[in-house]
Amino acid sequence: MIALDTNVLARYLLEDDEQQAEAARDLLSRLTPDQPGFICREVTIELTWVLQRIYGFSRDLIAEALEKLIAAKELKFEAVDDLIPAIIHYRQGGANLADRMIVAASKRRGAYPLYTFDQKLARLEGVSLLEEPT
Repeated sequence: MIALDTNVLARYLLEDDEQQAEAARDLLSRLTPDQPGFICREVTIELTWVLQRIYGFSRDLIAEALEKLIAAKELKFEAVDDLIPAIIHYRQGGANLADRMIVAASKRRGAYPLYTFDQKLARLEGVSLLEEPT
């Protein structure tokens, strides 16, 4: 198994640099279910951020791209059981994918509640807003 960085997946998806896109396509074409490419949580989150903030993709387009990558048998995503429901909720709006993955990891470890100062994140189930002292 090899690991893939965010920029390899970005070039593969965006094809905005022809030489790097070709190199990314070539690398991914050599992957197999027996010799897959590994994508860690951090790469997934960073890819989402790059597609949204740098390239202006909608949540729906980002979710669609991630779902297609997850469906590829030649790719293995870390924490895919957390990622799939996080993508579904991310597509619907509200908290970003990173926040949703943080909540999923907390729940998976039985660490309840997740405390935060982020009011948007605190709206999610299993998350509590930490109040500042008055």
